[in-house]
Amino acid sequence: MGVMEILSRVPSILLLGAVYVAYVLIGGVIFWKLEGDLGSKDISLLVLNKNKLLSKYTCLNQEGLEAVAQVVQEASKSGLSLKGNYTSDGFWKFTSSALFAATVVTTIGYGNMSPSSTAAQIFCVFFAVFGIPLNMVVLNRVGKYMLAIERNISDFLEGRTGGRRCTRFFVHLVSYLSGTVLFFVVPMVVFKIHESWTFSQAIYYCFITLSTIGFGDFVADSNPDKVYPEWYSILMASWIFFGLAWLALLVNHSIDILERLNSHFKERWGGQKPQGKSGGDADNQSTQVEEEDGIKKPPITQ
Repeated sequence: MGVMEILSRVPSILLLGAVYVAYVLIGGVIFWKLEGDLGSKDISLLVLNKNKLLSKYTCLNQEGLEAVAQVVQEASKSGLSLKGNYTSDGFWKFTSSALFAATVVTTIGYGNMSPSSTAAQIFCVFFAVFGIPLNMVVLNRVGKYMLAIERNISDFLEGRTGGRRCTRFFVHLVSYLSGTVLFFVVPMVVFKIHESWTFSQAIYYCFITLSTIGFGDFVADSNPDKVYPEWYSILMASWIFFGLAWLALLVNHSIDILERLNSHFKERWGGQKPQGKSGGDADNQSTQVEEEDGIKKPPITQ
């Protein structure tokens, strides 16, 4: 009995779970190797800088240093600038608060700002309980409309050219490239200009945000030493919303590709027939989506 035949007899959920665990562990090892030594060096450098600071400012003891650090931490959390003798409006302006509400319902949660009063914390809980499902429904609906528009264009061009596979591949490719430019390349340039980030930091922030990972190490529209235009927060919220819908559509396409590969390997190695109908499942499912949403496809004219 060959290895492939043995694998074909293993339940797919166990095989998928093993691949998932292995993938996470491999990622952990790579991050450990890439960042472990740097973390140790950073800690050593911080200890050295701390000792230099205490030796330079002899009137500042350990207790005083902790008090200064506390002030700096609270000022950073409130969005106040420590440069100069002026104060800013802090994080909780209307535009920043609206952007914070968007990060709550989209589950990004940067962590750079959070409610501190009891009333705001309780409201945040209820706001998220109802807002997160609402956000998922709206994004799902927007993603369906995006998919329907993409299919309508594919069907129209298919009727003109008669090349089904080539036409659909071309439409998908143009859609992916257009989304990449609109939601990654253009924001990357905007963030480089307004946030003074490098291109690598900007593209990293774009993906971490749209994937809802939201580490919070880079957050746009949060530097207290910068004056942002009023339209900046509105542009940020719009970019997050439509970018999440586009990325969700891209993830759904990737899931469909992985499921097709899984069915193909099962059929080839184990002699099993793939579940469901082959060849047209994605198109039939998309057609059902359009019928449920009442989306009419335009007639194809020759």
